[in-house]
Amino acid sequence: MFIEKSCEIHLARRPEGLPDRDCFKLVNQPVAELKEGEVLVKNLWMSVDPYMRGRMIDRKSYVPPFSINAPLEGGAIGEVVESRNPSLPEGTKVSSMMGWREFFISEGQDLQPLPKTSVDDQAYLGILGMPGMTAWAGLMQIAELKKGDRVFVSAASGAVGSTVCQIAKLKGCYVAGSVGTDEKARYLQEVLKVDAVVNYKTDSDLQSAIAKACPEGIDVYFENVGGKHLEAVLNIMNDHGRIAVCGMIDQYNATSPIPGPANLSQLIVKKLKMQGFIVSDHWEHYPDFVQQMSQWIQEGKVSWKETVFEGIEQAPDAFLGLFSGVNTGKMLVKLS
Repeated sequence: MFIEKSCEIHLARRPEGLPDRDCFKLVNQPVAELKEGEVLVKNLWMSVDPYMRGRMIDRKSYVPPFSINAPLEGGAIGEVVESRNPSLPEGTKVSSMMGWREFFISEGQDLQPLPKTSVDDQAYLGILGMPGMTAWAGLMQIAELKKGDRVFVSAASGAVGSTVCQIAKLKGCYVAGSVGTDEKARYLQEVLKVDAVVNYKTDSDLQSAIAKACPEGIDVYFENVGGKHLEAVLNIMNDHGRIAVCGMIDQYNATSPIPGPANLSQLIVKKLKMQGFIVSDHWEHYPDFVQQMSQWIQEGKVSWKETVFEGIEQAPDAFLGLFSGVNTGKMLVKLS
């Protein structure tokens, strides 16, 4: 197969505050002929995730920043369409971190063949991929979830949050979460069967709303938002509670330092454990997670939603939609 060019999304400039469409540009790049040992991968699905906002800033972090005038990177599912590598024949479905482009060439070290299952390929970008693993690692490794815990989840309808809710329910916990629309609240209660939901956009007193949703307090808080959510929850946590800090989307587009919660002393008074984590540090547990999650899927005990944008050119809009609450569940771009 000869592919003349590949459409890619490059970072055109570093954003200040909330990114806009001008931060991205669509570029057509020529595709070289394959060398021995290489494969040509056609991306079918790609993921956009909030953590990518941090990579747009030129600073040292747990992952290198994106380069200007170069393609962005992120999780993707693709298919080998041409191969000069016998270990990756044509037709092999693979996952990679080479999203934001239609085609790419690889020697194979950065590719992970998908297992042959009845689950849709894109599930390995969501419930069986990094978001699902993030939920599992945060609850089981960081928060040390126990049966009977009272759990509160911020951004509870997102790809990570909705998985956290379901795992906690399956582990025998009381679960409440916060969302930004009534539609998302209905999804949590009617489909995911959480015990209580807070709409942070319509509840004028966030702390009172969370306290009402969690009448016996909170043992485990899965933090995706930060800001007012964290301050409110600290006042409601039970003694010896655990806080797994997955993200703080409330701060990702800030142009100046945001003051921390005024009540951090609650960490001492209530003997709380608060720990941030990066899912890549826990990847050795991925086989255990996949085994458990696959069993739950086969038994019909978990469900998930996807918000899908069509076409590589829509990838920037999909990414920007993460910060306005467009998505329920995993935000994906379908490339083919």
